[in-house]
Amino acid sequence: MTAPFRFPRFFVTSPSPCPYLPGKQERKVFTELVGPHAGELNDALGRIGFRRSQGVAYRPSCAGCSACVSVRVVTPEFRPNATQRKLMRRHDDLQVSACRAWATDEQYQLLRRYLATRHPTGGMAGMDEEDYADMVEHSPVNSLIIEYREPAAHGRGRLVAACLTDRQADGLSMIYSFFAADEEGRPGLGNFVIMDHILRAREAGLPYVYLGYWVKGSPRMAYKTRYRPIEVLGPAGWRRMEDEVAPALPPRPRLTV
Repeated sequence: MTAPFRFPRFFVTSPSPCPYLPGKQERKVFTELVGPHAGELNDALGRIGFRRSQGVAYRPSCAGCSACVSVRVVTPEFRPNATQRKLMRRHDDLQVSACRAWATDEQYQLLRRYLATRHPTGGMAGMDEEDYADMVEHSPVNSLIIEYREPAAHGRGRLVAACLTDRQADGLSMIYSFFAADEEGRPGLGNFVIMDHILRAREAGLPYVYLGYWVKGSPRMAYKTRYRPIEVLGPAGWRRMEDEVAPALPPRPRLTV
């Protein structure tokens, strides 16, 4: 006999310095994702602004601040602007593979270079191999690693980007992406990975790509509003930001996710 679904218990973290807005304190509400209904719970919580980290779903719950806003791209209607189309052409030679959520040393070494270049003082700067394996492999939901490699005449080409991604009922949720620095010869990889996810989701019939939280006033988060149409989650539910008109997205080879 199947056990009845139990309503999750929620907890609140102690306040700590906000990593995005100086002088602010952050606090999170979270619940565990456990048991046979973890995927369904994660889907439901994702639709109301929660994010997954290993076996936990969380969302900001900061006293006196609501700067962190959940955002998602509407994939069927996405139209790249001129800069984005140029970026798609620049990286069109990359070979994309959807892999099971299993950590590799190659991924970890790319992550270390990424953190050293982009976030040398961030909270993940001290992540070791075991921490990385926990982040990737300890998922109670349908997760995968999407790898981006340069072409090679023999064997596998150089890994230049990767993204830990959850497949939810209504879209792809980009949990964490990392990529080669601009000086390694592949500028704009982070934006390319997002656009590739938008295309993959659309081809799979999934209406959204969840990009996590956009923090108004934080330059580090400004890139998340470049993909239109995009929806933001507010007190009245999801609403659309003002759209911008652009040409259609060029087709790419299909990839099952």
